[in-house]
Amino acid sequence: MTEIPDKNDPSAKAQFILYWGDMGGQWGVNRSVAQIHALLYLSPDPLNAEQISEELGIARSNVSNSLKELVGWRLIQRVPVAGDRREHFVAETDVWEMALLIAKGRKEREIDPAIRAIDVCVGQAKQEPQLHPVTLARMQEMHDFLATADRWWDQMLGIPKSKLATLISMGDKVLGLLKIGGKKKG
Repeated sequence: MTEIPDKNDPSAKAQFILYWGDMGGQWGVNRSVAQIHALLYLSPDPLNAEQISEELGIARSNVSNSLKELVGWRLIQRVPVAGDRREHFVAETDVWEMALLIAKGRKEREIDPAIRAIDVCVGQAKQEPQLHPVTLARMQEMHDFLATADRWWDQMLGIPKSKLATLISMGDKVLGLLKIGGKKKG
């Protein structure tokens, strides 16, 4: 069991780490991984595994495995610290870059394999004359939807972060320009 931060610690930092861990758990990310990420994100200085383990009350082996996972997601990186031979870590602190890295990682791990699997199923279904046409149509519809979402993702990834932030902040204004939004609020 992870002891991460004391629930009785009212500090904003402790609460942020606790909440980030809870949110990570809801998103399918190990709680310890999410809390280590939060600690590094908030830390003004690089931290080594021992410091992380001590501050969060997590076993050193769990910290090591979690750090490897975060490095794999490119959400943290190793950095040298003068006079200290231990590995130190810092987190990506640009929230837009962090969001893009998470989205990109999830797409690679979840969406891309789904697209490939459904593509295989559609190809196989087209070779099965006994398959009900509705079944094939629904498979094709899912395939087309995922292909469209994949193209949209690639387009969004090509937009500079500052422009993407502007686009997202426009919200309902974009819908109004496209005339696809709901009723106007008066």
